[in-house]
Amino acid sequence: MKRMISLDALRGYALVCIMLDHMPASILREVTLANFVVFDAAELFVLLSGFLIGIVWLNVEEKQGRGVARRRFVRRAFEVWRALVIGGVLLALLSAILLAFEMRHTAVWNQYAIWVIENPLGYVGTLMTMWMQPNLLDVLAVYVLLIASTPLLVPVMLRWPLVFAICSVTLWWFAPTLNAMIPNQRGSGFLFNPFGWQMLFFTGVAMSLFRKQFMPVLLRYRLAVTLIAWGMFLFGAVLGTAVQFGQAGLPLRNALRPLYGTVDKWSLDGTRYLAIVAASWLVAVPLARIIERIAASRPGEAMQQIGRGGLWSFIACVLLSILGDALQINPADQPVLQRLAVDLWVVMALWGLAIVWLEYGAPRQKARKAAKAAKALQARAAKAAKTAKTLQVPAETCASEPSKAGRCPPVQVRT
Repeated sequence: MKRMISLDALRGYALVCIMLDHMPASILREVTLANFVVFDAAELFVLLSGFLIGIVWLNVEEKQGRGVARRRFVRRAFEVWRALVIGGVLLALLSAILLAFEMRHTAVWNQYAIWVIENPLGYVGTLMTMWMQPNLLDVLAVYVLLIASTPLLVPVMLRWPLVFAICSVTLWWFAPTLNAMIPNQRGSGFLFNPFGWQMLFFTGVAMSLFRKQFMPVLLRYRLAVTLIAWGMFLFGAVLGTAVQFGQAGLPLRNALRPLYGTVDKWSLDGTRYLAIVAASWLVAVPLARIIERIAASRPGEAMQQIGRGGLWSFIACVLLSILGDALQINPADQPVLQRLAVDLWVVMALWGLAIVWLEYGAPRQKARKAAKAAKALQARAAKAAKTAKTLQVPAETCASEPSKAGRCPPVQVRT
């Protein structure tokens, strides 16, 4: 399967934005995606993840069958869950080390550092059951649920796409009520509402599963669709920019409120959803060449490498955001250039860690998976050969019992 460099670069950019957005004293935080549009890097990350999952599903199902595709995503859900647990432990330990050196930090709740030291088994247990989802990692908890549902729901989507879409929208509509029914450490459901965010995730999946069917139709009306997409995107950009002006932008937001209602990131409101979907059309069609050229540039290649780091890059960006936050506020009131230097350092560190993974971690992971797949193939071949041997009937029996001729070896006739 050919890699799509634009998608890799956009995933890398989303991770950099997530990292900087969680560093309150950051200078570069003021120029991340969330400052200019009504959505942020979280929506971008989830939509791209869904799109890539759809691509992988089609590729695996076509070459190896639906059963293999289902098993692959069950395994992937386990890998994300494992990353959530490991990341939660590392996050708490890093926080504890920083606090031990009197390095205060605000990117993550300091209580995790206390719990992991005072009751390590209890802390790990609550992570494993997802009763607790540490902030900065809470999107992974939703990601676990969404990926775990794909083996069941993607075949349903492929067979009944319209019914699936209606059910997804209905679930999104009642998302706040449904999420409040999930008991956990927060007491009122997940921070990232899975019943709301599933619509964005499966929108990404549908974009890849059905793009060969709906893209030719949409391209016939390319101008109209592009104008609508620009209109929705710019409307979201006006709202996002107005928020940055605080009280000064409040009159504009109040004037536009009848058009958009309430903006709620955690349950994924309609305005944010439509804005990111509109942006996806702009990136995929009118801006496709520009985005690809940016992705092929040297900075774009760095973003590609970060994006290809997968879960490794995500956990690294979380830990670096905590470390960068601590470095920027200890001591307080640091000059701009000093905080900017920390920003640049964490971005370079994230890039470097992604390269380490691609050079050493990913090849070993692929080799292990290839060896496991080869071993399973050999086992299936041996089982098939054993079954064939068991079913084979001796030649003398074939001669005496014609009823068993269907199980006899073929007869070679000389000419």
